[in-house]
Amino acid sequence: MTELHWQKSSFSSEASNCVELATTPDGTIHLRESDDPTTTLTLHPSGLHSLLVAARREITNCP
Repeated sequence: MTELHWQKSSFSSEASNCVELATTPDGTIHLRESDDPTTTLTLHPSGLHSLLVAARREITNCP
């Protein structure tokens, strides 16, 4: 497997609990949390889109 080059979210501070993202040449997207870098979520762009839509829906529906 190609070595991934992780990028930290621009919304993350210098503290831990940062979301990091890496892409591969085939378009696969990898997400991880900086305090647990061994666990990753691997998605295609359409899957990431669905995840973000669902997360926004949850945030909007929170009391």
